[in-house]
Amino acid sequence: MTKLLLSLHVLASILAVGPITVAASMFPRYAKPPAPGSEGPHDHDARTAAFLHKICRAYALVGIAVPVLGFATGAQMGVLGDAWLLASIVLTAVAAALLMAMVLPGQRELLMDAPVAERRSAATRLAMTTGIFNLLWATVVVLMIVRPGSTTGA
Repeated sequence: MTKLLLSLHVLASILAVGPITVAASMFPRYAKPPAPGSEGPHDHDARTAAFLHKICRAYALVGIAVPVLGFATGAQMGVLGDAWLLASIVLTAVAAALLMAMVLPGQRELLMDAPVAERRSAATRLAMTTGIFNLLWATVVVLMIVRPGSTTGA
C-alpha cells in the first residue's frame, strides 16, 4: 500500500504542480504590456496569458490531491512527526497560500484593463512572487528526496 500511495503522490505532484509552476512562470511575460513603440498585434499574447491563467486555476484544484496523498503516504510510512515532513508540510501550505492569495489574483488583475504603467509593475511583482512559489516547491522536492534525519533507510 505504501508504494501505491507514494507513486500516486509523486504522480499527482508531477502532473498537477508541474503545470502550475510552468504556466505561472510563463504568465507574466505574456501579460506584460508591449513596450512603447513595439509593432505588431498583441492579441495573441493576451489570449496566451488568459490560457495560462486557466491552466493555473484548473491545476490548482487538481493539486489538492498532492497533500492529501502526501498525508496518507506519511501516515502509512509512520513518518508524520519527522522534521523533514513537517517542514515540507509547512512549505507546501505557504506555497498553496501564495498561489491562492497572490499568484492567481495577480494573474486575474493583469488580465483586466489597467493603465500600462500599473500593468508593467504588477507583472514584475507577479514574476517575483511566482519565483518564490516555484522555489518553495523546489525546496519541498529536495526535502522529499533527501529527508534529513530520516530513519527509514532511504
